Amino acid sequence: MSQSGHPSDLLDDRSLWKTAAYIDGAWVGETPHGTYQLTNPANGAVIAELPRCKEAETDAAIEAAERAFRSWRRTSAQHRADILRRWFDLTIQHKEDLARLITLEEGKPIREARGEIDYAASFMRWFSEEATRVRGDVIPAKLPSQRIVTLRQPIGVCAAITPWNFPAAMITRKATPALAAGCTMVVKPAGETPLTALALAELAERAGVPKGVFSVVTGNDSRAIGGRLTGHDLVRKVTFTGSTGVGRVLLEQSAATIKKCSMELGGNAPAIIFDDADLDVAIEGVMMAKFRNTGQSCIGANRIYVQDGVYDEFARRFTERVRAMKVADGMDEKSDIGPLIGPGAVAKVEEHIADAVSKGARVLCGGERSELGGQFFMPTVLADVPQGAFVACEETFGPVAPLFRFTDQAEVIEMANDTEFGLGSYLFTQNASRIWAVAEQIEAGLVGINTGFISNETAPFGGIKQSGLGREGSHLGIDEFLEAKYLCWAGVEDY
Repeated sequence: MSQSGHPSDLLDDRSLWKTAAYIDGAWVGETPHGTYQLTNPANGAVIAELPRCKEAETDAAIEAAERAFRSWRRTSAQHRADILRRWFDLTIQHKEDLARLITLEEGKPIREARGEIDYAASFMRWFSEEATRVRGDVIPAKLPSQRIVTLRQPIGVCAAITPWNFPAAMITRKATPALAAGCTMVVKPAGETPLTALALAELAERAGVPKGVFSVVTGNDSRAIGGRLTGHDLVRKVTFTGSTGVGRVLLEQSAATIKKCSMELGGNAPAIIFDDADLDVAIEGVMMAKFRNTGQSCIGANRIYVQDGVYDEFARRFTERVRAMKVADGMDEKSDIGPLIGPGAVAKVEEHIADAVSKGARVLCGGERSELGGQFFMPTVLADVPQGAFVACEETFGPVAPLFRFTDQAEVIEMANDTEFGLGSYLFTQNASRIWAVAEQIEAGLVGINTGFISNETAPFGGIKQSGLGREGSHLGIDEFLEAKYLCWAGVEDY
């Protein structure tokens, strides 16, 4: 890896360094709206300037997607599967470069970034296989002279609005089932992390994805771009990962044209550790669930409930583990905690800690900015946190682990469900009866049982309550991009 001054020199394949929007198979380096700067969250350095797209560029991408859809939908499932498989192979081949791009623009520790590329690529492989499994049905008719057949057809042009915290995986989890189904897609990546999306577009082109089938619209004018994606008549489906507040706006905007929507929104995941839990397993699981991506994960353990009998021991041992974590630039191979995404994220972490302490919580470790300065914050453990603290009802999205004490099962279920959100949750116990009872009563779309690692391509990912609509991944993921068409044949007579 080259060590010269330009950030692109971090890449072995410098052709993956793209600083132009990708629309209708062409790289668009300039728009009438100028450019915006992309900065490295680890040091604030400007790493690139990208074109600002607005309504006109978004419309161009949508119209190209509609043109491409007319032919893409008619390709064979096997043809689409082969292209997605080549995209997977190229992604794995360029895994290191893609991981470096993630770390450079998002700050994620490089070891985790490599894991994200594996995760992102897994959807390419999975949905390349699911493409050939889409099928309809034959249904017994009421009349002997009729036959009923159902077809499953691609919904049409799709729009994806993706977040910065998993800039590769949140694109592939949406784009690959769409393309597998025969849909086309326009992606609006987060303004903080366009480089990863554009590198994926370059690899998609190499894999043989036709022009217009997959476009990436860059820019930090989210309202302008999002307003067209939700308002344009040609867009039939909107898929979004981000905050619940933004999701509400997108749903409202999409209602005018009755678009199909899937939303993966905010979380406030509880992690429950019962007295009979294996503490080694529980500590390892909570470490993973809480501090992945410096705590910036929608399914991160935001509230850690520990039963009386093991509370003190868990707090002591868990704090020792957290105190040993290394805070460093994500490019450091030994980094456990990278920078937060921006100054606002740091301010929110500080606000949540101050509020908890003012209400009686104790800081067991961390609680302050790192000596590295900037957007680095020390991993923090808070003990004796009251249920009324901000960290109990708001998603912190940072490296803060609040410990809540509970006494019995009924109490902790009530505490865990005391939130408008229902995305991820975690449960640690060795009692099989309790596992069934608690897992069924927790109001969440995902339940990790004796593990902090619950995301994979084979499982349906999604929330309930105000954490979203629909499911991504698994065999259900492709259904979000298909419509069922019913054919009723009459006049069938015996001969």
